[in-house]
Amino acid sequence: MNQTSQQFDEAAAVCRDIFTKKMKDYGTAWRIMRPESVTDQIFIKANRIRSIETKGISKVDEGIRPELIGIVNYSIIGLIQMELGYSDGEELSFEEGLNFYNKYMQQAKDLMMNKNHDYDEAWRTMRMASYTDLILMKIKRTKQIEDNKGQTLISEGVDANYFDMINYAMFGLIKMEEGIDLKI
Repeated sequence: MNQTSQQFDEAAAVCRDIFTKKMKDYGTAWRIMRPESVTDQIFIKANRIRSIETKGISKVDEGIRPELIGIVNYSIIGLIQMELGYSDGEELSFEEGLNFYNKYMQQAKDLMMNKNHDYDEAWRTMRMASYTDLILMKIKRTKQIEDNKGQTLISEGVDANYFDMINYAMFGLIKMEEGIDLKI
């Protein structure tokens, strides 16, 4: 489990680095995004991963790894937007944005470590394509909850789906770093 914790932190550092560089380039322009738009952005990334996995080729000079990083970062943006609401003009300072990012990344890690304990790291025996399919399923669930105005009868909310998408993407990043189950 210590190895998993360290690997999660290493993958999180890569995601955070991209997030901070984009915040320096663009600020927090993503604050304008409504929840449905964040979900659709994650869908685009997960769908592209599935397309690459299915076709075995990418015609754009970016592979699966940047898309997994994007899923992590947009899922965290989704969590921030859920807490703050979207804004047509109010941006966050760099420090505020990074504090929110770190808060939700830590919550994702805590959840992953707790589930990892209960499931005995079953994710390590799963195929990469399963992570993609699970993320796509979580997106469909999220869209349905959004269409139902956040109301559920028995299911977890949008936030739980965002956290699961973060963790499935992190599992993919860890496996890619290990060079496991890669066909592309």
